[in-house]
Amino acid sequence: MSRTIHRSDYLPPSHKIDRVQLTLDIDKLSTLVTSTLTVRPNPDYPYPPQDLILNGEELRLVNVQINGKDLRKDQFECTRSQLILRNITQRCTITITNRICPEKNTALSGIYCSGEHIMSQCRAEGFRRITYYLDRPDVLALFNVTIRASKELYPVLLSNGNRKYTRDLEDGRHEVHWEDPFPKPSYLFALVAGKLVCNSEKYHLGSGREVTLEVWVEEKDLDKTQHTMNSLKQAIAWDEKRFGLYLDLDLFMIVVTHDFNAGAMENKGLNIFNSRLALANPRVAVDQDYFNIQSVVGHEYFHNWTGNRVTVRDWFQLTLKEGLTVFRDQEFSADMLGNDTARVVQRINDVHRLRSVQFLEDASPMAHPIRPDSYQEINNFYTTTVYEKGAEVIRMLHTLLGEEIFQKGFKDYIQTNDQQAVTCEAFLRAMERASGRNLQAFMRWFRQAGTPRINVKTYWNPSRQTYHVNVKQILPNVGTHFAKAPLLIPFPFALLDAQGKEIALQRKTASGEIVPCSGKLEISDWSHNWTFTNIQEAPIPSFNRGFAAPIYLNYNYTNEELAFLALHDTDAFNQYEALHQLMLCEVDQWIRSKCKGQEPVLSDVFSNTFAQLLQKDNVAPAFMAKLLTFPATTRIANRMPVIDPQLAAQARQEILTAIVDAHEATLYQCLDQNISTEPYSLDSTQVGQRALKNTLWVYLMAKANRSAVLRVREQFLKHHNLTDDLVAMQLILDSRMPTKYQYLVEFLDMHKHEPLFVNKWLELNALTKTRSTDLPVYQRVRELLSSSLFSMKNPNNVYSLLLTFFMKNPEEFHRLDGQGYILWYDIVVTLDKINPQVAARVARALENWRRYTPRLAKLQFRQLNRLWQQHEQLSANVAEIIHKTLHNPA
Repeated sequence: MSRTIHRSDYLPPSHKIDRVQLTLDIDKLSTLVTSTLTVRPNPDYPYPPQDLILNGEELRLVNVQINGKDLRKDQFECTRSQLILRNITQRCTITITNRICPEKNTALSGIYCSGEHIMSQCRAEGFRRITYYLDRPDVLALFNVTIRASKELYPVLLSNGNRKYTRDLEDGRHEVHWEDPFPKPSYLFALVAGKLVCNSEKYHLGSGREVTLEVWVEEKDLDKTQHTMNSLKQAIAWDEKRFGLYLDLDLFMIVVTHDFNAGAMENKGLNIFNSRLALANPRVAVDQDYFNIQSVVGHEYFHNWTGNRVTVRDWFQLTLKEGLTVFRDQEFSADMLGNDTARVVQRINDVHRLRSVQFLEDASPMAHPIRPDSYQEINNFYTTTVYEKGAEVIRMLHTLLGEEIFQKGFKDYIQTNDQQAVTCEAFLRAMERASGRNLQAFMRWFRQAGTPRINVKTYWNPSRQTYHVNVKQILPNVGTHFAKAPLLIPFPFALLDAQGKEIALQRKTASGEIVPCSGKLEISDWSHNWTFTNIQEAPIPSFNRGFAAPIYLNYNYTNEELAFLALHDTDAFNQYEALHQLMLCEVDQWIRSKCKGQEPVLSDVFSNTFAQLLQKDNVAPAFMAKLLTFPATTRIANRMPVIDPQLAAQARQEILTAIVDAHEATLYQCLDQNISTEPYSLDSTQVGQRALKNTLWVYLMAKANRSAVLRVREQFLKHHNLTDDLVAMQLILDSRMPTKYQYLVEFLDMHKHEPLFVNKWLELNALTKTRSTDLPVYQRVRELLSSSLFSMKNPNNVYSLLLTFFMKNPEEFHRLDGQGYILWYDIVVTLDKINPQVAARVARALENWRRYTPRLAKLQFRQLNRLWQQHEQLSANVAEIIHKTLHNPA
């Protein structure tokens, strides 16, 4: 096991590196790296000047010099992970020469081969796989980079900053020199070499300055780059307008690769993107791909200030740049949609990801605060807690302070900390200065793990015309090893009258004074009581409006009240929330009836509400699609006290069928109203109509009568657009249509030369259900592992086929014979030897094993324990996951 690193043990670096001159002679078998470092002892280091200990992994040292002189053997020590230089007590120049082998670097960290290209990925600790360095985020230096390579093999040579010169060398080689005008930590270094072409445009900033924007790709992908370029221009304009931040470089580049562990990386001025989040045209992209690309392009560009110009002191502060930047990209995406209805669709999407992934993480053995106190492997902390929950924490601060004060604090934060490496406290201090509020209680969100539960009780006194609200805050005992304190939580709410109108609120204070109340309440203690006056009728409350806080809300709504809110709530998010709570109540009742041996039926309350919503004609199609989307099997299963995926899937399927039995004609009527014959476009109305139409097809195909099957097949055979094609193909695969696998093969033949399309096809295979005459899904997945369509070395292939099967197909993965778990074991063992970061993501598929039925829990434990018996052969990434999964109680 790797040693545990604690935030409390932080020390500033022993030395500072002011300047780095880096020369790389590129060859995929043996790249020669020469780094010249201008080094001096750090005056902030609490001990006298001492040895300089540089990080290094998978490097072959060639030579070390100080001030131009070779070192004697007693002046340095080289180990597998360090280069120790003795007695560096004054300013000096250190020159280190080493070799690396990109072709053998299957971990895709450091410098590696991506097809015929050479790429880098240095976050979090990849730079130490390039050369020996103080590879930590609080060491900021100016980088000058010279890249040399064969001009035939690598005609394009890119790095951070501005291109200073290009020249040809002897023997068909050439070199390019790059200078980055801003100091940066090593994790932001980037290099790309290969046969690439670019989509280039000139762009005028709001200040009038002209800059160059470039998107670099393989030539065959050039026709998929315009949406990325447009998204970049939108992000630049939005950041100027919303946050007053301007592009600080003359050149901004995006490079796209098909081999990348993450989604994208914000390297200063040279962002590197996974192709699935950068390339789009109608052949390979569905509607959601376009929105995802816009969001991620925005995210990485916004890091130029929140992450690059102001970076983190240590990796424990990761949420300072990631949570803040996710909040910014969520706001960007919502603003780009253009209206309030569209904004709520964005909010629903953000909350869905939070609940479906982060809430589960917060209740698992991997639970941790958004700023963890310790870690063994930093790559395991690029989690939804750090990102998505971190964004919700920033959003709560925005809600508490309001846009104007938040913007004032944000500007203070940037100006005060520009070109520095700081902690989360720096952001809170800036907000305190702007607001005049003491926000130390809010800081608890950064150090306490778990999802809070807010229990609410209400009482209406008709004789006094008062309405009493009592809230209690309950914090789970997970992920934090100290007594927790109450959190500061924004809690906006409204009271609705019988017509669905908001009641003007007046609150009675502790001193008995009656004061107007906006409904923007705050919870700051374990318990709060509020009394509202002049409430002349029993109201229906709408709590945590807009999902203002990432909490579990426990309030004893009746089904009738949920139905009322689903039809009348003036807060669109809470309208959606009420309907989905009503759907989940229907599932609970259905399962209870099944367990009692009774024949379940749809409740009149739910059925009537569903019918009324279907017939509403003043609801935007995109929002209606979200309203009507029935909770997925994973959400149903994860609400169970003891998870039974098969029972959850059965209940969902039967309820969908019952809905069709009750409302088939209305469903078809609504579907027909949303079929468009217009040419495919990303027009918001078209996108919404497609989303609603395909949501309705999920219902209609649950019954899968002949009429539905034939109409879905017709949608597929028309090949009008990939969004419709994929939904239709998935529904056909889940049916009992005898020719479905023939259609699947024909579908692949359409674009099997396109990696992005192939990955979508692999996902289809991973998501399908086993019918009576079908090959079990796990067996189909095993067969595809040896197909030419799949490579274990390609993260996108792994995510599309394997992670999709393990994480998004619970009914098939959690088979009662345990075959899904045996496949999981085989994959983790194999993948860990190739790419430990990706293997660790796959390993997390069993982290909640304790919550399953005894039979399934036993089968999962068997494979987890089998893996743990080999922990000495496992990477630190996977070993940490398995250790916590087995030994940390959830």
